[in-house]
Amino acid sequence: MRKPRRLSPDELAPWAVELPGARRDPTPRPPPPQGEGEEAPSRRPLSSSPPFLGEGPGEGSAAPEPIAWSVLFGNPNPVEVEVGMGKGLFLLTEALARPGVNFFGIEVVRKYQLYAATRLAIRKLPNAKTACADAGRVFRELIAPGSVSAVHVLFPDPWWKKRHKKRRVFTPAFAADAARALAAGGKLHVASDVAEYFGVMTGILRAMPAFREVSAETTAGPVEEAGFRTNFERKARLAGTPVGRAVYERTAEPVTVAPDPADGEVRADVKN
Repeated sequence: MRKPRRLSPDELAPWAVELPGARRDPTPRPPPPQGEGEEAPSRRPLSSSPPFLGEGPGEGSAAPEPIAWSVLFGNPNPVEVEVGMGKGLFLLTEALARPGVNFFGIEVVRKYQLYAATRLAIRKLPNAKTACADAGRVFRELIAPGSVSAVHVLFPDPWWKKRHKKRRVFTPAFAADAARALAAGGKLHVASDVAEYFGVMTGILRAMPAFREVSAETTAGPVEEAGFRTNFERKARLAGTPVGRAVYERTAEPVTVAPDPADGEVRADVKN
């Protein structure tokens, strides 16, 4: 079988965005196996001179201005952000199905970001881009308030051990940052095949006046090929593991930090 060609940094650059101070997975690992017709991503550093970010005042010491989505994508279309995109199945599928929407995927593991970016680059999709970064930091520092139309947090890592639960991406603080990023009427989509984690996410969101629950359900059993949205969901469905999925709409209420069902702490800080 022909060895897949690696895409060069220049070929990947339009789909692999470099964010200032981005957190990347430091462990050198070989790229994951390639699917049929897909090429292995290059692991060489990509060029970083983001014109879609303002430099802010000072000599580069100040935090950059938020991402200018219209500059990044070259159009004023609505933007949806996926947190933890993995190999990019959801990002790829949605970008193909909805060309009038821009999709921005965030992944903390570099090899998966490059894998997803390669899938987009091969198809030359103009409405999808990826970044390797800490999603919490991106939402706190680089996404302007009210600038996105949807946020997707699909099957985030549950971090099973108690001492590791602080590493979970979906916390009350993150939910507040997501609410701040969403425009009024925007949607937050969450899903998990871990019942405890799904309960934590929905518990946080139901306690926030900034969100209104649109739908919430738990389903189980295998589905047809078109019925799953991520690789994790496919595995769960085929194994018969129940999958929880919910959608929340951004209201006009102020953004508050809700109590955390995972630790019982009650916080009532208000984020402006």
